[in-house]
Amino acid sequence: MSTSQSGNYGRRKHYIPLESNPDVFTELIHTLGVSSSLAFQDVYSLDDPDLLSLVPRPVLGLILIFPAMEDYDKVLEDDKKTRQAYTGKGEDEPVIWFEQTIGNACGLYALLHCICNGPAKQYLKPDSTMSNLLKKCVPLDPTGRALALEGSEEVEYAHTHAGKSGHTVAPDPTDDVGHHYVAFVTSSIQNGEVYEMDGMKQGPLKTDVTLEEGEDLLGEAGQKLVKTFIEREQGRSIGFSLMALVKTD
Repeated sequence: MSTSQSGNYGRRKHYIPLESNPDVFTELIHTLGVSSSLAFQDVYSLDDPDLLSLVPRPVLGLILIFPAMEDYDKVLEDDKKTRQAYTGKGEDEPVIWFEQTIGNACGLYALLHCICNGPAKQYLKPDSTMSNLLKKCVPLDPTGRALALEGSEEVEYAHTHAGKSGHTVAPDPTDDVGHHYVAFVTSSIQNGEVYEMDGMKQGPLKTDVTLEEGEDLLGEAGQKLVKTFIEREQGRSIGFSLMALVKTD
């Protein structure tokens, strides 16, 4: 899903918003070429040890879904004022980031950020839709990368199917939707460094968290990053959910 205003502004193309459903996300990553050894799973609590214990470890990526109306538009504006637009490209990038240029597709971008970074990247099948797209995209700057993603008929077809496969009636691709998806991932080349990945921002955002050996994204440090988003709402909304990318075998 995307923010009610920023998600649709100036977009050349719009996708059906993805339902925040781990089954939908899992089906989509498998269609794109991720091994069946990985899947998304709901995280029901960050405070209840019993509920946390239901999540297989290690967690390879996190997707946070949160309310994103006018308050988040201000966050995006502040990001533009304080950071230069990202221009990274090539094999030496600490993370692979996609600028969001497709309206209502922030679920897709969060998903891509999870499977293209950190240890999850190793689970991409050779010659799959995603591995072939990465070969094309990695050498490109963010603009070229965004255009390559927009132009992928395979990704669009897979996303369209996923957008219609949730439990709720799929909205129109151009509808305003009041939630947004961001991902937290680790760098593939910088041990343990955690990045916030939001295609609506100026680029990948290196957090102040570096995971210790044996620690994953659902450890205490990773939980703190998620709680920062929740605390920013100051109790005005309970419309948050969290999905973890995990190994199933």
